[in-house]
Amino acid sequence: MMKCLLTSLLILASAVSAAGSTSFSRSVSPASLFGIRGGGLFGGKDGGKANDDAAAPKFPAMTQEEVEEWLGHIPVFAVTDKNGAGVVLKPDDETSVFYFFMSPIMANATLTQLKSANSELDLQVSAFSLGKIWFKILNADEDAEVKIKQPNDAEGEAQLTKGVEYRLVPDTRDLLGARMLLTMDEKDGEALKKGGTLTPEVAQAAIKKAMTASPKFNNTYNEIPVFMIQQMRMMKPPAEGEQPDAAPDNTILPMYFNLQNMVSIWQQFTSQSEEAKNMEPNINLMDLFELVSKMQEESEIDFRNVLLVPPTPPNAGGPAAAGPGASPQSAGGDLQMPGDTLGDL
Repeated sequence: MMKCLLTSLLILASAVSAAGSTSFSRSVSPASLFGIRGGGLFGGKDGGKANDDAAAPKFPAMTQEEVEEWLGHIPVFAVTDKNGAGVVLKPDDETSVFYFFMSPIMANATLTQLKSANSELDLQVSAFSLGKIWFKILNADEDAEVKIKQPNDAEGEAQLTKGVEYRLVPDTRDLLGARMLLTMDEKDGEALKKGGTLTPEVAQAAIKKAMTASPKFNNTYNEIPVFMIQQMRMMKPPAEGEQPDAAPDNTILPMYFNLQNMVSIWQQFTSQSEEAKNMEPNINLMDLFELVSKMQEESEIDFRNVLLVPPTPPNAGGPAAAGPGASPQSAGGDLQMPGDTLGDL
């Protein structure tokens, strides 16, 4: 049933013409996957603990520096001026908002909207490391002062202000995929399997249910779905001069921002593995903010052996198309890397 459900999710999610994503420096292909593995991760369908064994080893909390490095290869995108200074939007007189996007296409859509309102604005979409901004900006003190001034006013005097709200916006397709995972049940899967094809009526019903009945991921920002298949592992890259080691304790759990990327990798891998061919994937879903919070606590999960896989552009030709040398420019127009943080926003 789960395989049918996953296929249905991909078809339904593809109907949402929202946004694409890009890759910074890492990708995962079926060839890099080591094998499957049982055991708990974040709990099964009963929502239990990762491991009820009192003798299970505890791994120390990750430091802020480790978390920053863990997130460092993930790109996020924002509208800035040519110097990399961010554009703060004011939806009303009381609110100042700055948006980071997981998708460069969504960032470019915002850029187009701003330029259509004022064609004289000299703006661009810039890429930033999620690790560099996670603590310094996204989770900084809400009362921290920042300098703001009018766009294109190089000679103008910057003013100090407080209370700028920073929002991290997920890819709309993956947000919908997360809601579907939380709302599609066995009855829905069997109905789709019985029907054989996905009719517009069935698709609309599933989307409506996901949009109205999901218990989580109902915000359009600061809730970032992260997908993982519990049984899937990949080999750690060997250190320089060492040979690859296929021992179970030398594997990494990949976690994905992009649902379609994860499912495609799993399907390709299982088609090449007799051991996994008939196995139903045990999918886990978490919010990135909750995940990072768990990483900073003592845990039965060794988060140091978890790899966060960047999203793949929708037109990149498949989940393995973006190689280690992929650049942000490959998926979203004129993208520049201005620096570690936004500086004086």
